Amino acid sequence: MSFRRLTISLAVFVFLVYVGLILSLFYFYRGPLFIKTLFSERTLYAVGLSLTTATVVTCFSIFFAVPSAYALSRYRFVGRKIVDTLLELPMIVSPVALGAMLLLFFITPAGQFIQERGTQFVFTVYGILLAQFVTTVGISIRLIKAVLDEIPQKYEEMAWVLGRSPANTFFTVVLPLSKKGIASAAVLTWAKALGEFGATITIAGSMAMKTETLPIAIFMRLANADIEGTVVLVLILIGMALGILYGVRLLLN
Repeated sequence: MSFRRLTISLAVFVFLVYVGLILSLFYFYRGPLFIKTLFSERTLYAVGLSLTTATVVTCFSIFFAVPSAYALSRYRFVGRKIVDTLLELPMIVSPVALGAMLLLFFITPAGQFIQERGTQFVFTVYGILLAQFVTTVGISIRLIKAVLDEIPQKYEEMAWVLGRSPANTFFTVVLPLSKKGIASAAVLTWAKALGEFGATITIAGSMAMKTETLPIAIFMRLANADIEGTVVLVLILIGMALGILYGVRLLLN
Protein backbone atom coordinates (compact mmCIF):
# COMPACT_ATOMS: atom_id res chain seq x y z
CA MET A 1 0.00 0.00 0.00
CA SER A 2 1.32 3.40 -0.96
CA PHE A 3 1.80 6.13 1.62
CA ARG A 4 -0.99 8.14 -0.02
CA ARG A 5 -3.47 5.30 0.33
CA LEU A 6 -2.38 4.62 3.90
CA THR A 7 -2.97 8.20 5.05
CA ILE A 8 -6.31 8.41 3.27
CA SER A 9 -7.36 5.05 4.73
CA LEU A 10 -6.58 6.19 8.26
CA ALA A 11 -8.56 9.42 7.75
CA VAL A 12 -11.51 7.45 6.34
CA PHE A 13 -11.33 5.00 9.26
CA VAL A 14 -11.65 7.79 11.83
CA PHE A 15 -14.45 9.30 9.76
CA LEU A 16 -16.31 5.98 9.73
CA VAL A 17 -15.99 5.68 13.52
CA TYR A 18 -17.87 8.96 13.97
CA VAL A 19 -20.39 8.10 11.24
CA GLY A 20 -21.02 4.76 12.92
CA LEU A 21 -21.69 6.45 16.25
CA ILE A 22 -24.15 8.88 14.66
CA LEU A 23 -25.95 6.14 12.70
CA SER A 24 -26.27 4.02 15.84
CA LEU A 25 -28.49 6.75 17.30
CA PHE A 26 -31.16 6.03 14.70
CA TYR A 27 -31.66 2.56 16.15
CA PHE A 28 -33.52 4.30 18.99
CA TYR A 29 -35.05 7.00 16.80
CA ARG A 30 -38.80 7.50 16.99
CA GLY A 31 -40.26 9.95 14.45
CA PRO A 32 -43.30 11.27 16.38
CA LEU A 33 -41.24 11.57 19.55
CA PHE A 34 -38.68 13.73 17.73
CA ILE A 35 -41.25 16.43 16.92
CA LYS A 36 -42.78 16.23 20.39
CA THR A 37 -39.42 16.55 22.13
CA LEU A 38 -38.06 19.18 19.76
CA PHE A 39 -40.96 21.57 20.29
CA SER A 40 -41.44 20.98 24.00
CA GLU A 41 -41.05 24.06 26.17
CA ARG A 42 -38.13 22.57 28.09
CA THR A 43 -36.18 21.65 24.95
CA LEU A 44 -36.75 25.02 23.31
CA TYR A 45 -35.54 26.75 26.46
CA ALA A 46 -32.41 24.56 26.61
CA VAL A 47 -31.65 25.21 22.93
CA GLY A 48 -32.20 28.95 23.26
CA LEU A 49 -30.09 29.15 26.41
CA SER A 50 -27.27 27.16 24.79
CA LEU A 51 -27.25 29.30 21.64
CA THR A 52 -27.34 32.53 23.63
CA THR A 53 -24.62 31.67 26.13
CA ALA A 54 -22.35 30.13 23.47
CA THR A 55 -22.63 33.26 21.30
CA VAL A 56 -22.03 35.69 24.18
CA VAL A 57 -19.08 33.68 25.49
CA THR A 58 -17.54 33.43 22.02
CA CYS A 59 -17.61 37.23 21.69
CA PHE A 60 -15.92 37.66 25.08
CA SER A 61 -13.38 34.89 24.42
CA ILE A 62 -12.32 36.31 21.04
CA PHE A 63 -12.18 39.84 22.52
CA PHE A 64 -9.64 38.65 25.09
CA ALA A 65 -7.95 36.06 22.86
CA VAL A 66 -6.90 38.26 19.93
CA PRO A 67 -4.73 40.78 21.85
CA SER A 68 -3.50 38.07 24.23
CA ALA A 69 -2.44 35.84 21.36
CA TYR A 70 -0.73 38.79 19.66
CA ALA A 71 1.25 39.57 22.82
CA LEU A 72 2.40 35.97 23.17
CA SER A 73 3.24 35.73 19.47
CA ARG A 74 5.15 38.97 19.06
CA TYR A 75 6.51 40.17 22.41
CA ARG A 76 9.08 38.75 24.80
CA PHE A 77 8.43 39.60 28.45
CA VAL A 78 9.20 38.26 31.91
CA GLY A 79 7.16 35.14 32.66
CA ARG A 80 6.02 34.72 29.06
CA LYS A 81 6.64 30.96 29.01
CA ILE A 82 4.79 30.51 32.29
CA VAL A 83 1.82 32.50 30.98
CA ASP A 84 1.87 30.59 27.70
CA THR A 85 1.90 27.25 29.53
CA LEU A 86 -0.83 28.12 32.03
CA LEU A 87 -3.17 29.20 29.23
CA GLU A 88 -3.23 25.56 28.14
CA LEU A 89 -4.98 24.61 31.40
CA PRO A 90 -8.38 24.05 29.70
CA MET A 91 -6.74 21.52 27.36
CA ILE A 92 -4.99 19.48 30.05
CA VAL A 93 -7.52 19.70 32.91
CA SER A 94 -11.00 18.24 32.62
CA PRO A 95 -13.96 20.66 32.48
CA VAL A 96 -15.29 19.12 35.70
CA ALA A 97 -12.05 20.07 37.47
CA LEU A 98 -12.30 23.62 36.12
CA GLY A 99 -15.89 23.81 37.34
CA ALA A 100 -14.84 22.54 40.76
CA MET A 101 -12.12 25.19 40.89
CA LEU A 102 -14.71 27.88 40.13
CA LEU A 103 -17.12 26.53 42.72
CA LEU A 104 -14.42 26.35 45.38
CA PHE A 105 -13.32 29.89 44.56
CA PHE A 106 -16.79 31.20 45.40
CA ILE A 107 -16.51 29.57 48.83
CA THR A 108 -13.42 31.65 49.63
CA PRO A 109 -13.81 35.11 51.24
CA ALA A 110 -13.04 36.80 47.91
CA GLY A 111 -15.63 34.69 46.11
CA GLN A 112 -18.24 35.27 48.79
CA PHE A 113 -17.64 39.00 48.57
CA ILE A 114 -18.25 38.91 44.80
CA GLN A 115 -21.42 36.87 45.30
CA GLU A 116 -22.79 39.14 48.04
CA ARG A 117 -21.75 42.54 46.68
CA GLY A 118 -21.58 41.85 42.97
CA THR A 119 -23.06 39.12 40.77
CA GLN A 120 -24.43 35.75 41.83
CA PHE A 121 -22.68 33.07 39.78
CA VAL A 122 -23.46 29.81 41.55
CA PHE A 123 -26.64 28.17 40.18
CA THR A 124 -27.36 31.05 37.78
CA VAL A 125 -27.01 31.79 34.06
CA TYR A 126 -23.99 33.95 34.91
CA GLY A 127 -22.36 30.78 36.19
CA ILE A 128 -22.95 29.18 32.79
CA LEU A 129 -21.28 32.13 31.07
CA LEU A 130 -18.33 32.04 33.46
CA ALA A 131 -17.87 28.26 33.10
CA GLN A 132 -17.97 28.42 29.30
CA PHE A 133 -15.60 31.39 29.23
CA VAL A 134 -13.02 29.68 31.45
CA THR A 135 -13.11 26.51 29.34
CA THR A 136 -12.87 28.29 25.97
CA VAL A 137 -10.72 31.41 26.27
CA GLY A 138 -7.44 29.50 26.67
CA ILE A 139 -8.23 27.38 23.62
CA SER A 140 -9.15 30.51 21.64
CA ILE A 141 -5.82 32.10 22.50
CA ARG A 142 -3.94 28.98 21.43
CA LEU A 143 -5.78 28.78 18.09
CA ILE A 144 -5.30 32.46 17.25
CA LYS A 145 -1.65 32.44 18.34
CA ALA A 146 -1.02 29.61 15.87
CA VAL A 147 -2.51 31.81 13.13
CA LEU A 148 -0.44 34.87 14.09
CA ASP A 149 2.76 32.81 14.28
CA GLU A 150 2.34 32.05 10.58
CA ILE A 151 2.25 35.74 9.59
CA PRO A 152 5.79 37.04 8.85
CA GLN A 153 6.69 39.94 11.12
CA LYS A 154 8.35 41.72 8.20
CA TYR A 155 4.95 43.11 7.17
CA GLU A 156 4.61 44.86 10.50
CA GLU A 157 8.20 46.10 10.39
CA MET A 158 7.57 47.55 6.95
CA ALA A 159 4.52 49.37 8.25
CA TRP A 160 6.55 50.77 11.16
CA VAL A 161 9.20 52.03 8.74
CA LEU A 162 6.44 53.82 6.82
CA GLY A 163 5.39 55.63 10.01
CA ARG A 164 2.53 53.46 11.25
CA SER A 165 2.13 53.08 15.01
CA PRO A 166 2.06 49.58 16.55
CA ALA A 167 -1.65 49.89 17.27
CA ASN A 168 -2.43 51.11 13.76
CA THR A 169 -0.32 48.31 12.28
CA PHE A 170 -2.20 45.76 14.35
CA PHE A 171 -5.60 46.91 13.09
CA THR A 172 -4.67 47.63 9.45
CA VAL A 173 -2.10 44.92 8.73
CA VAL A 174 -2.25 42.04 11.22
CA LEU A 175 -6.02 41.70 11.59
CA PRO A 176 -6.78 41.70 7.83
CA LEU A 177 -4.11 39.05 7.26
CA SER A 178 -5.44 36.83 10.06
CA LYS A 179 -9.19 37.39 9.70
CA LYS A 180 -9.93 33.92 8.29
CA GLY A 181 -7.94 32.24 11.04
CA ILE A 182 -9.68 34.31 13.70
CA ALA A 183 -13.06 33.50 12.17
CA SER A 184 -12.24 29.78 12.25
CA ALA A 185 -11.11 30.08 15.87
CA ALA A 186 -14.36 31.86 16.72
CA VAL A 187 -16.44 29.07 15.16
CA LEU A 188 -14.51 26.36 17.03
CA THR A 189 -14.83 28.37 20.24
CA TRP A 190 -18.58 28.66 19.70
CA ALA A 191 -18.88 24.92 19.10
CA LYS A 192 -16.82 24.19 22.22
CA ALA A 193 -19.01 26.50 24.31
CA LEU A 194 -22.18 24.99 22.86
CA GLY A 195 -21.16 21.49 23.91
CA GLU A 196 -19.63 22.42 27.28
CA PHE A 197 -21.01 20.28 30.09
CA GLY A 198 -18.65 19.46 32.97
CA ALA A 199 -17.80 22.94 34.25
CA THR A 200 -21.32 24.21 33.58
CA ILE A 201 -23.19 21.59 35.60
CA THR A 202 -20.64 21.85 38.43
CA ILE A 203 -21.13 25.56 39.06
CA ALA A 204 -24.58 26.27 37.58
CA GLY A 205 -26.38 23.04 38.37
CA SER A 206 -29.11 21.43 36.28
CA MET A 207 -32.27 23.34 37.12
CA ALA A 208 -34.88 22.91 34.39
CA MET A 209 -36.00 26.16 32.72
CA LYS A 210 -33.21 28.03 34.49
CA THR A 211 -29.68 26.66 34.05
CA GLU A 212 -30.34 23.61 31.88
CA THR A 213 -28.32 23.92 28.68
CA LEU A 214 -28.67 21.37 25.88
CA PRO A 215 -25.74 19.16 27.03
CA ILE A 216 -27.14 19.16 30.56
CA ALA A 217 -30.59 18.29 29.22
CA ILE A 218 -29.02 15.32 27.43
CA PHE A 219 -27.41 14.16 30.65
CA MET A 220 -30.63 14.50 32.62
CA ARG A 221 -32.61 12.51 30.04
CA LEU A 222 -29.99 9.78 30.07
CA ALA A 223 -29.90 9.75 33.89
CA ASN A 224 -33.66 9.16 33.85
CA ALA A 225 -33.24 6.26 31.36
CA ASP A 226 -35.13 8.20 28.67
CA ILE A 227 -33.14 6.74 25.76
CA GLU A 228 -35.40 7.97 22.96
CA GLY A 229 -35.48 11.51 24.37
CA THR A 230 -31.71 11.46 24.79
CA VAL A 231 -31.27 10.50 21.13
CA VAL A 232 -33.46 13.39 20.01
CA LEU A 233 -31.46 15.94 22.01
CA VAL A 234 -28.12 14.50 20.85
CA LEU A 235 -29.25 14.74 17.22
CA ILE A 236 -30.32 18.35 17.78
CA LEU A 237 -26.94 19.23 19.28
CA ILE A 238 -25.01 17.47 16.50
CA GLY A 239 -27.14 19.08 13.82
CA MET A 240 -26.66 22.57 15.24
CA ALA A 241 -22.90 22.24 15.73
CA LEU A 242 -22.08 20.54 12.42
CA GLY A 243 -24.44 22.79 10.50
CA ILE A 244 -22.78 25.96 11.78
CA LEU A 245 -19.26 24.57 11.28
CA TYR A 246 -19.94 23.47 7.71
CA GLY A 247 -21.78 26.65 6.79
CA VAL A 248 -19.02 28.92 8.08
CA ARG A 249 -16.35 26.89 6.27
CA LEU A 250 -18.26 27.32 3.02
CA LEU A 251 -18.45 31.08 3.59
CA LEU A 252 -14.73 31.30 4.42
CA ASN A 253 -13.85 29.39 1.25
